[in-house]
Amino acid sequence: MKKNAPPTIEALLKNLADPSQPISVAKLYALSNLDKDDLARVQSAWPTLSAERRSAVARHLVDIAESNFEVNFAPVFRLALVDAESAVRQAALDGLWEEDDPVLIPTLVKMMQGDPSAEVRAAAASVLGHHVYLGEIEQIPADKIAPALSALRAIIASAAEPRPVRCRAVEALSFSSADDVPGIIRQAYASPDEAMRVSAVFAMGSSADEQWIDTVISELEAQLPAMRYEAARAAGELEARNAVPTLARLLDDPDAEVQGMAVWALGQIGGERAKKLLNEIAGGDDESLAEAAVEALEEMTWMHDSERDMPLFVFDPHADEEDE
Repeated sequence: MKKNAPPTIEALLKNLADPSQPISVAKLYALSNLDKDDLARVQSAWPTLSAERRSAVARHLVDIAESNFEVNFAPVFRLALVDAESAVRQAALDGLWEEDDPVLIPTLVKMMQGDPSAEVRAAAASVLGHHVYLGEIEQIPADKIAPALSALRAIIASAAEPRPVRCRAVEALSFSSADDVPGIIRQAYASPDEAMRVSAVFAMGSSADEQWIDTVISELEAQLPAMRYEAARAAGELEARNAVPTLARLLDDPDAEVQGMAVWALGQIGGERAKKLLNEIAGGDDESLAEAAVEALEEMTWMHDSERDMPLFVFDPHADEEDE
């Protein structure tokens, strides 16, 4: 039996050019690892597609890239950064989230500062945060990151900037170990704006600074679900062992996303109590949460060498009876 031939640019462009036909997701794989000639063909055909079709293509590519690490749509995403449609530009930024090429930094700074869409500007700030992180671990030279740091500071300091852009800028800058970052986080946390305070808690986790642990733990019991979610994430990133009892209560949170983040955080923190809680969740009836718990246990085993000799998953339905 012959294997199916890989999708071709010709077949894809023909499909995309016909608005009466649904977009073939299978054919979109032809956009991976484009050579120079094929990229030129895509670039020529791209403006002829409707805004709706371009947006759908860009979003499909993001979804594919998130589930398949072998594809490379970066050249197409870079092409889409200058699209006339804001939804396409935003999808392109999402697709370039993990790119580590410092050549992108000036473009990202320009988009953060001047794109007509506040949503796109906020997305550009978030992607810059990834580059700031890469600079911290010395995968990008400091001189390449410096303009991004200056631009982020200017955005944060400007009251005229839209709130989402300033929030994402605080989050992005938090990956930097610069001396002024704790003060910026502290000022954001003192803001009367709830969204800015949520971003400040995100920043506390991203900063990897243990001075924020008590604050993060206190916010695990905040009324706002978004705050509990970010506090749980920050507790995990800070590996805050003292947060485990409160995270245990969040496993029954009325918000499913908060529950999931509490599971993730327990996996990051590790330890006997966290492992027991995750084993209980992994054996529970909530399939989605159980799957997340198994993934957290796997992450825990990988991260914490001292616990490698402990069972990864031992669900004992009689464990509670024995404890009693």
